[in-house]
Amino acid sequence: MFDAVRELLASQGMQLSMDAVAQHAGCSKQTLYSRYGNKQELLKRVMQRHVCRATAGLRSLDGDDLRGSLLRFANDYLDHFNQPHVVQARRLIAAESSQFPQEARTLYQDGAGALALHVSEWLATRSAEGQLRHDDPHFMAELLLSMIAGLDFEKQRFHIPHRDDAAVRRRWAEFSVDSFLRAFAAPDAATASYSNQHRSFS
Repeated sequence: MFDAVRELLASQGMQLSMDAVAQHAGCSKQTLYSRYGNKQELLKRVMQRHVCRATAGLRSLDGDDLRGSLLRFANDYLDHFNQPHVVQARRLIAAESSQFPQEARTLYQDGAGALALHVSEWLATRSAEGQLRHDDPHFMAELLLSMIAGLDFEKQRFHIPHRDDAAVRRRWAEFSVDSFLRAFAAPDAATASYSNQHRSFS
């Protein structure tokens, strides 16, 4: 079901209908409505699933491995947004956001907004444990996500060459995570070497 919605977002954007989802998923529209109620709830569930997957790297590793957790998250984040259907869906949704302002706002809140909230809560926990400096976790989360994304998503949107190679994305993930840690690692943890030298991001 969720795969059908993701594929339809890439081809129809926010104009996708419950009829199209039912047909694409091979189920009846009645079944779809009985499970999810309406299109808004279905999209919300899709976004919740995305956020859960996106933050899996922060939960799956040893909590003491701060850099490892952040790198896993950064790599998953970049790999997800480089999937062709995600790139196309982002373009369509951005183009249609003025036509569907409420739907666009809801998608943002349940997607990017919820992701930033999860990351901020994780960072706040790491700060409480003494791994990160105490600062505004919401600002820290937004800065971290911006550093990981760089200009790559904008380049995708405008069909400009971007980091479409996994090895290049991994080097960028290391650069952004290490830069973040140099700024926010707690003094006791700041002795770790987060070197950005000898990396190529082209």
